[in-house]
Amino acid sequence: MLEIRNLSFSAQGRTILNDINLVIPDGKLICLTGPNGGGKTTLAKMIAGVEKPDEGRILLDGVDIVPMDPTERARAGIGYAFQQPVRFKGITVRDMLNMAAGKDLTEEEIADVLREVGLEAGAYVDRAVGTHLSGGEIKRIEIATVLLRHSKVSVFDEPEAGIDLWSFNNLVRVFENIRDRRDNSLVIISHQERILSIADEIVMIQNGKVGLRGDRHTIFPRLLCKNDNCDPGCPRNANF
Repeated sequence: MLEIRNLSFSAQGRTILNDINLVIPDGKLICLTGPNGGGKTTLAKMIAGVEKPDEGRILLDGVDIVPMDPTERARAGIGYAFQQPVRFKGITVRDMLNMAAGKDLTEEEIADVLREVGLEAGAYVDRAVGTHLSGGEIKRIEIATVLLRHSKVSVFDEPEAGIDLWSFNNLVRVFENIRDRRDNSLVIISHQERILSIADEIVMIQNGKVGLRGDRHTIFPRLLCKNDNCDPGCPRNANF
């Protein structure tokens, strides 16, 4: 379980996160949504260790991981997929998967993890992770590397960004499969209705604070609200 307690962060004189309190239960798919600039990506970077908070604690199974750097957090069980995956010249898909696993994977293990993200090993395993892979392909390969780390909590920052509709539909199926087959926690930052609709819980981050939070059956209809007379706290008024 991941617990975020009283987390605050400011940059260039502006408050980005303001006393965030949040619990990410084990075995759940949690979607973070909200207006652009509300603090979602900053919160993800705080979890991964890319940024350090000014105040507050982040507890993974009761252990405060704030003092840890990103590598130490990865070893502790935090997986993080960037909004724009890094491309490496001269590195093959096999190399990336082996590095993520920390060992030389068998052909069967490679085939299994690529199949889990909707790719056939024979078509990809020896291809270079460079400019010849589409946005959707590199996203799915990055997801495969996160899965191989067997992270307790895996964070995906807008995985739909920059990919085509066909690849997006496949990504949604990948996340559904992960949700149904694994007992670790997934945190996905997204504005996309398709992704929000498969979440166990939806959390709205707005103006650096946690706003609405609840199961998707309660929160999702409110995100789609079209009532002109809705209350000021309705997500419709957040302009995202």
